[in-house]
Amino acid sequence: MKSFRSVRWLLLAFMVFAIADQQRVSAQAPGTLRTGTFVWDGARWMPVENPAPPVEEAAPAPDADDEVTADTPPPPLPVYEQPPCPEPNLIWTPGHWRWGLLGYYWVPGAWVPAPYIGALWTPPYWGFVGGHYGFHTGYWGPHIGFYGGVNYGGGYMGIGFAGGTWNGGVFAYNTAVVHVNERVVTNVYINRTIVEQTTIVNTNHVAFSGGPNGVQHQPTPEEQTALHESHTPPTKFQQQHIATAKSDTSNLAKNNGGHPTNLASTKPLAAEQHPAPAGFKPPPPKPPSELAKAQAPPSTIAAVKTASAKTAAVAKVPTPAPKAAPEPAAKGTPAMRAGEPEHAPAASTTTGKPTGTTAPKAGAMDTEVEHKGAPTSAPKTTEKAPEPEHNPAVTPAPKAVVKAPAPKQAVAPAPKMAPKPAPKPATKPAPKPEPKEKEKKP
Repeated sequence: MKSFRSVRWLLLAFMVFAIADQQRVSAQAPGTLRTGTFVWDGARWMPVENPAPPVEEAAPAPDADDEVTADTPPPPLPVYEQPPCPEPNLIWTPGHWRWGLLGYYWVPGAWVPAPYIGALWTPPYWGFVGGHYGFHTGYWGPHIGFYGGVNYGGGYMGIGFAGGTWNGGVFAYNTAVVHVNERVVTNVYINRTIVEQTTIVNTNHVAFSGGPNGVQHQPTPEEQTALHESHTPPTKFQQQHIATAKSDTSNLAKNNGGHPTNLASTKPLAAEQHPAPAGFKPPPPKPPSELAKAQAPPSTIAAVKTASAKTAAVAKVPTPAPKAAPEPAAKGTPAMRAGEPEHAPAASTTTGKPTGTTAPKAGAMDTEVEHKGAPTSAPKTTEKAPEPEHNPAVTPAPKAVVKAPAPKQAVAPAPKMAPKPAPKPATKPAPKPEPKEKEKKP
């Protein structure tokens, strides 16, 4: 009896589940099968739409170039002519070296539309830290930031940008250092002073900052302020430009020997608009006469002088080493002579390109080092202190070592040492010729 009841309850439960499943299927559209959560509304099971899971915003991927390091320095910057600016409000982005799986490759310079009115481009640069060369990506901002003091040319002379400035809502170009298409670009002026005041001497076209033989420049207060401003990364068209340069094997330094053929792009990149930083306003417009008289901040002028002097000092570090302890005079003199031609061009190149403010100090350092290695480099310095250095180091060396010691060791020491063991045989052969003379007389 109990088993009969249990079977009856099982059949009843089966019927209930069958009816519920039929109601669920009838609630769906023909030909569809819906799964999920259902709610009984008293007549049939109604499906409950599950809310869509929240979409997690992907964190912006860090720039891969910020973590790029190399064990070897980038090649020197190639010298090339900047293509003229074809349109107004374009900013020049200089060419530079980047690192890939196959080594250094060249990214050609290009004219790029500013992402917003008042935006300026800070170029990328390589910096020597901890025995490695690290790459720092360029960016857009209200002011020019620190780019290692590397002189890229085209207005980026080492500190800031001397190729132009925003004049209200229009960019004005300084044609003293920037090329423009004068038929299209008419908002121009000429200011050679600011170019000279921002030029860091880089006769070897070094492409990195710090370390041995690198450009020695510390950030100015203006560059430190710009570093903490709101920055806009390179546009997607700039990224495409970099990717195209990377895929071109002719841009590899190992293929072109550090002299790429495609140095700059004549066609400007496409525009990409970005909002300006909050509260930023471009500088008010000024007449071209004021732009032509503008000068660099005093801190920039002082930094240029210091950077030029330090660069000259770094180039001359190896030469004082052999002069410090030249024990044998014969070995010291050729080392000085080998260093003479190295100092002479360094002094002439550093004093040729910078301004009158930078030239005297850089030249003064050059002459001080040159007189120690080259006795006949300049007449002014020989009167002060180098005279006692030249007399014992240069003139006595050949006379005392070559002429005087040679005859003393060959003539004088020999008879002094010889008379002790055999003074008599040395005197006996002398009287022998006397009897010969007597024999000739009779």
